[in-house]
Amino acid sequence: MRVEGNIQKIASDLLAHYDVHARRLPWRAPPGANAANPYRVWLSEVMLQQTTVAAVAPYFARFTERWPDVAALAAEQDAEVMAAWAGLGYYARARNLLACARAVADEHDGVFPDTEEGLRALPGVGAYTAAAVAAIAFGRRAVVVDANVERVVSRLFAISTPLPAARPEIRAATDAITPDLRAGDFAQAMMDLGATICTARNPACGICPLREDCAAFRTADPAAFPVKAAKKAKPHRRGHGWWIERPDGHVWLVRRPEKGMLGGMRALPSSEWNDAPDPTPPVAGAWRQVAEPVAHVFTHFSLALTVHHAHVGQDVTPPGEGEWWPVARIAKAGLPTLFARAAQAAQTAMKEKGKDARL
Repeated sequence: MRVEGNIQKIASDLLAHYDVHARRLPWRAPPGANAANPYRVWLSEVMLQQTTVAAVAPYFARFTERWPDVAALAAEQDAEVMAAWAGLGYYARARNLLACARAVADEHDGVFPDTEEGLRALPGVGAYTAAAVAAIAFGRRAVVVDANVERVVSRLFAISTPLPAARPEIRAATDAITPDLRAGDFAQAMMDLGATICTARNPACGICPLREDCAAFRTADPAAFPVKAAKKAKPHRRGHGWWIERPDGHVWLVRRPEKGMLGGMRALPSSEWNDAPDPTPPVAGAWRQVAEPVAHVFTHFSLALTVHHAHVGQDVTPPGEGEWWPVARIAKAGLPTLFARAAQAAQTAMKEKGKDARL
C-alpha cells in the first residue's frame, strides 16, 4: 500500500500543520511544548469521553476554578462533585473521577504517574485515557486512539473491516504512524484533524495536509470510511417519576443508588424503568399526570418517564432517605438532564393547573 511507504511523511506533514492550525483549548500546552499540566489533561480527557469540546469547555472552567488541583478535587464531598457534573452526562465518569483523584492524592502524594502502566493502575483510567495523559502531559510515546483518530486512520489506510472489529487493525496502523518525538502533539493533531477537517460527513479533503497519502481520498468516497456495522435498535423502557411538593415550597429529592444509571445523583423519586404495571405513588395525594412523558435516550436504551405531581401536607415525609429541597433553588440541585426536564415538566403542569383553578 502506498501509505506504508510514507509513514514518516504523515507525521511530519501533520505536525507542521498542527504548529500553525492547532486549536487553542484551555487544557492544552502550545504546540512544541510537548508537555502540559497532568491534572488538567486528565480532567479534560475524562470530560471529553463521548462529549463535545463545546459542551465540556464551561464545565472544565468551573471545575478548575473551584478545584484547581487534584488534591482539592480529592478532598471534596461526592455530592458536590456530582452536582457540578450534572448535565454533562455519563455520570459513572464523575464517580471514577473522584476515585482516581483520591488515589492520586492518597497513594501518589498528589502527583500523577508519568507512564501508561502507572496511569492504568489508577481507578477509572482505561487504555485510552492512560495513553492520552502519558503522551500529552508527559511527552511519552503512546498510541492514542479516540473516535476522531479512529476515523482519520481508517481513511488513511482505507480499512474496510467494519467497526468494532476493525479496532485492532486501526490501533496497529496508528502505532505505525505515531512518532517517537512529539507524541503528545501528534495525538492532538490527529484529534484536531478529525474534529475540523476529516469530519464524519463531508470531509474537507481539499485542505487536508494528509490527502496525498490518504487511501480513502483516492477512492473518491472517503466518507465511506470507517465502515460501520448495522446498528441494532435500542430497546425502549417506561418509568414513572413523582414531584412531591410541600406548602412551604420544598420538593422531595432522593439520591440514586451509587451503582446503576445516574448513580449517586440527586433525582425525583422514580419507579424501576421497565414494563411492569404502573406502580403506587410514594405517598397518598391528589396525583395528576403530566400530559406527555419525558423522553430521554441513554447509551443502550430509550426511556419514556411519566411524571406525576401532587401537593402534600407539611407534615408528610415520603418513605426512604431523601431531602426537602427549595423549589426556588431546584436549578442548584444538580439534577441530571432526565430529572431536570421532569422537574420542569412538573412545575409547568402545576402552574397550568393553578391558572385553570383561577378561571
